[in-house]
Amino acid sequence: MENPEEKFRALAETPTAVLMKQAGVHLAAWVAVFSMFAAADGWYQLTGWSMASLLSVITGLAAGFLTVNLVHEWFHYFGAKLTSANYKLSAKPSLFVFDWDFEKNGLGQFYTMSIAGTLGGATALLLISQAIDIDSTGRAALVAGAAASFAFGSIIEWPVLLRTRKSKNPLQELSGITPAVLGKAATGSAVTGLICLAVLT
Repeated sequence: MENPEEKFRALAETPTAVLMKQAGVHLAAWVAVFSMFAAADGWYQLTGWSMASLLSVITGLAAGFLTVNLVHEWFHYFGAKLTSANYKLSAKPSLFVFDWDFEKNGLGQFYTMSIAGTLGGATALLLISQAIDIDSTGRAALVAGAAASFAFGSIIEWPVLLRTRKSKNPLQELSGITPAVLGKAATGSAVTGLICLAVLT
């Protein structure tokens, strides 16, 4: 007779269960951050207090950034599924949904998977900017955070795609993402967010 614990463990390790766990963690994180923004924004709308405005800006930036980041990553996954690519789902919940199999996948699959992430991020940014009335600094910060997140991913990924067109070796190009590159992306992201916030307010 099969041990119930072993049966449950085997069920929990199926691709569907692993994917659902990953989605659940991402959804919970998004709901938590967005709820904090909604609370701070509502507090400011009711009181007009400076402290409430500051908290709405901080949580707005975080909510916008996280939203675009998560949609970006899930669209990478959808791109991988679209091309029937080979990948391995992350065993433990993390920002990245899966690990790409560079040996078994072709360049076309890599391009589709990568571009899908950009399309997802752009879609999330557009939806956020259209879904709210930007009538406060906190709500402007929500859009600014989304723009900053899109810039961060683009500064990292677009050069990789351009270099891959020449080298035909995506793993080699991804290996070139050094701390300096991440620092440049973070700076570009911050500048984009600040400019967006200034324009919207």
